[in-house]
Amino acid sequence: MVNKMNIDFTEVEKKFELEVRAFFQNELPSEVKLAIESGMRLTKQQRVLYQQALFRKGWAGVNWPVEHGGTGWSAAQKYIFYNESANANAPRVIPFGLFMVAPVIYTFGNKEQQQRFLPDILSSKVWWCQGYSEPNAGSDLAAIKTKAVKQDNNYIVNGVKTWTTLAHLADWIFCLVRTDDSGKKQQGISFMLIDMKSPGVSVKPIITLDGLREVNEVFFEDVVVPKENLIGEEGKGWTYAKVLLTHERTNIAGVALSKQRLTQLYQMLNQPSSGLTDLTQNSVFMAKVLLTEVELKALEYTELRVLSAVSTGKAPGPESSILKIKGTEIQQKLDELYLEMAGIYALPYVPEQYDDEGIEPTGPFFAANTAPHYYNNRKVTIFGGTNEIQKNIIAKQVLGL
Repeated sequence: MVNKMNIDFTEVEKKFELEVRAFFQNELPSEVKLAIESGMRLTKQQRVLYQQALFRKGWAGVNWPVEHGGTGWSAAQKYIFYNESANANAPRVIPFGLFMVAPVIYTFGNKEQQQRFLPDILSSKVWWCQGYSEPNAGSDLAAIKTKAVKQDNNYIVNGVKTWTTLAHLADWIFCLVRTDDSGKKQQGISFMLIDMKSPGVSVKPIITLDGLREVNEVFFEDVVVPKENLIGEEGKGWTYAKVLLTHERTNIAGVALSKQRLTQLYQMLNQPSSGLTDLTQNSVFMAKVLLTEVELKALEYTELRVLSAVSTGKAPGPESSILKIKGTEIQQKLDELYLEMAGIYALPYVPEQYDDEGIEPTGPFFAANTAPHYYNNRKVTIFGGTNEIQKNIIAKQVLGL
C-alpha cells in the first residue's frame, strides 16, 4: 500500500484537510459523481458543474494571486487539496483557462484585460482552448506560421492550429501568432486572445485511436481580432508562452492522481474477489510496481518544492520540466501495469454501443477502461513540449550545458 508522505501538518492544516475531505464527500455534484463511478467520459457541462462548485467554495484559483480571486494557499494546503481530490476520484480541472491562460493574463495583461477575462475564467463561465501547435510547428513552436497583420485597430489572422484539445467546445482560444518575420523567429511571436465565434474561425475534428473526438484542427481565415486582445507587448509572446508552459508542465505531471491510481492498484491486488491475488506472487510484476512507487515518491518531493516556490509568488522554474518528464513516464507505467493486470479482459467496454439491457463487461471491474486509458495516455509524453525537449531545457537551465 502506498504510504502517505511523512509531513507533520499543523493543527490548522489538519483542520483544512478535514474541510477539503468533507467538500469532496458532500459537495461534489451527484451527477458528476455518478458519471465517474459508471466509468463514463464526463461531458463539458458536468465538468463545468464541478469547477463551479469549486468556485463557489472559493477554491477555483488554486495558484492565483489573492487579489484576483486566488486561494492564497500554502504549499502544504495545495498538497492536501490535490491529494484529497485524487483520493475522492474527483475529475481533473480542465487546465486551459484556470491553469494556463489565466497566469499569463494576470501576470502580463493590463487591468482592462484582467477585469474583462479573469472573472469568467475563475467561475468557469467561459471555456478556453490552446492554439500553439501547427502542422509544421509542434515541438519547435518558434516555427509557427499563423500570421496576424495589423490593420487599423485590429489584427487580421490567417493560419492553422492543430492538436487543439476541446476546441469544438471552447468559447475562446489563446494563440501564438506571428506578427513579425524579420529577425530571430522567437522575437516575432505575439500572444493573442481570439473569440471562437469570430467569422472565419472553423474547427475540424481529429478522431483519436479510441474513436473519440478530443483534439481538432482550427482554421483562421481573415479573422478580425481587436488590438485590445493582444496580451502584453507585440513580439513578446515567446516569453509569455514559456511562463504558461511551466504552469502547464507542472499540471501535466499529475502526481496526486498517480498516487491514487497506485493505491487503487494495491487495493485490487489484495482483494480476493478481484481475481488478481496470484499477481502478488509474481516477483517480476511486483518489482515493476515497487519501482514505480519509489519513482513516484521521489517525484512527490520535487512537486512539493515547486508548490512551495509558487506559493511565494514565483512561476514554476525549470524543475517543472523534471516534473513533466517523470510524471508522464510514471502515468504510462501505471497504464502498463493496469493492462498487465487486466490481461485478456482489457478489451474496451463502451456501454453506449449496446442497445440491449443487461449486457455487462466481463473480468475484473476495472478492466474495461484500461485499454482506452492506455491509448489516450500515449500523448502525455508529447504535449506541453515533448519529453525530449524537456531534457534539453534541463540541460541548459539546470546543468548549464
